[in-house]
Amino acid sequence: MRNYFIAHMIRIKTIAVLLLAGIGFTSLSETAAAQEPKIVNIVNFIRLLEPRDPRITEDVLYQTVVKQVNIMRQYHLTGTFLLQYDALMDRRYQELLRSLPRDSFEIGAWWELPQPLIEKAGLKWRGRYPWDWHADVGFSTGYTPAEREKIADAYMQSFKSIFGYYPRSVASWFIDAHTLQYLYDKYRIVASANCKDQYGTDGYTLWGGYWNQAYYPSKINSYMPAQNAASQISVPVFRMLGSDPIRQYDQGINTQRQGVITLEPVYPEAGGSKSWVNWFFNTFTNDPALNFNYTQAGQENSFTWDAMAKGFEIQMPLIAGLRDKGKIRLETMEQSGQWFKANYKVTPPTSFSVTKDLEGSNRKTLWYNSRFYRMNILWEDGSFRIRDIHLFNENIPDIYTTQVATSNECTFFTLPVVDGYLWSKPGQLAGLRLKALVNGQEVILKGGDPLFKNLDKETVQVSWPLSQGGTLQVILKEKTVSIKLTGNQSLSWYLDLETAPGAKLPFTNIAPQQIDGSFEAFSYHVSASKGSFSKPSTGAVLRLQPEKNEIRMNLADIKHTR
Repeated sequence: MRNYFIAHMIRIKTIAVLLLAGIGFTSLSETAAAQEPKIVNIVNFIRLLEPRDPRITEDVLYQTVVKQVNIMRQYHLTGTFLLQYDALMDRRYQELLRSLPRDSFEIGAWWELPQPLIEKAGLKWRGRYPWDWHADVGFSTGYTPAEREKIADAYMQSFKSIFGYYPRSVASWFIDAHTLQYLYDKYRIVASANCKDQYGTDGYTLWGGYWNQAYYPSKINSYMPAQNAASQISVPVFRMLGSDPIRQYDQGINTQRQGVITLEPVYPEAGGSKSWVNWFFNTFTNDPALNFNYTQAGQENSFTWDAMAKGFEIQMPLIAGLRDKGKIRLETMEQSGQWFKANYKVTPPTSFSVTKDLEGSNRKTLWYNSRFYRMNILWEDGSFRIRDIHLFNENIPDIYTTQVATSNECTFFTLPVVDGYLWSKPGQLAGLRLKALVNGQEVILKGGDPLFKNLDKETVQVSWPLSQGGTLQVILKEKTVSIKLTGNQSLSWYLDLETAPGAKLPFTNIAPQQIDGSFEAFSYHVSASKGSFSKPSTGAVLRLQPEKNEIRMNLADIKHTR
């Protein structure tokens, strides 16, 4: 759900360089990058009504979908339309969507739960309006597991009576694990999707998960990637909305709610900006990606056509052109889900890299995900910062799998090791920074442009030439991270974790070979098979010291205690 009335989400005041972007660059690894599939889903989801604004009538919402259909058909674009139950039961939407060719358009389910669906399932409606976006009313988290099954059966029966088959894709900002498992077991859905990582936006927090791409969730936690096939729900969950890989993460530091910098066409300085859109798709298609790259375009009709028209009209012909050039695979959600399941028995390692930022910015980044952890590195003004590390553990349940949400907000987390958002304040950005002692003085090391290279289906290598001589080499594998300095044996270097004062940190013990943490009553640790941890007397929270010029961390310990 995107709150139509949150003005800062429509009028994001991002840095001025967003307006100055250029697209004329070639990645150093363009040839290699082109070998990995770049998958785009155009997903538009449909609500019948908008109770928050009397100007947004049912006809306005319907005409928005008509315009989306027309422009997609104009450019012969494949896409997915997901129906909220109230829209599913409306004859106009039924006739419109039944008229679309099945070979290029998919009709699926949008899992927000309005009054007609709840009452169809024999339950009492508790909402303020016929559609209420609060987590304890309008989402499956607000109902008991037994009630969720009744709701699923009611939706599926109605859908099949209208279209003659069960939907293959069911998506929402968040769906609990019990519902996902039930929809898979009984109705054999093949794809789902949830919201991008965000903190507090519209009252929904999903933080620390598998960044972008897709993952198989744990049977007891729909946001947590599973480590083993026996513990996973066999439905890939795709991450929605096309986050800006550089700017979205830091948006709104030290505020209760993040802003939005995504591919969504309603945002005038992101998905509604031609320069930003060109930059995003250039880096998406040309920069290295491990195994595959993924993004979702499209928009819910609640924003109305007037708000999304400019961005839609920028993006659709661009996507068509990339498809025609063979730069992307344009698919329905069902097609992408089928492909994912055919190729991956467990969640694969993936990456999303940026070798050239918008015009006027020299930032570069790499996101790496596996079924065990995620990690983000950011380069800015020649410096290096590990901005984020979160661990995944299939044994940690989320409360919503078995319990009912009791507030209008909803939160999902993983296990933090480095959190450059929550542990930061403006002007005091948290992260692991590369430092050295030079002539007895501590300095932050700087360097040139990093080079990203996929060594195999598991491994990404980062090579970063240092101004002081030598090359920092980072090897990211499914379970481990190695950071090594080559070509300069004399440099006394280390990594320091710095956070803003007052940050709520999870660390309970720092020992030479292991750091221990506790988050939401779960204990976990990270071990060093090469190098050591320590707590400096001043400044940093912890230090990673190399052994023979190398630090090697194990990020795959999935044991936990409560």
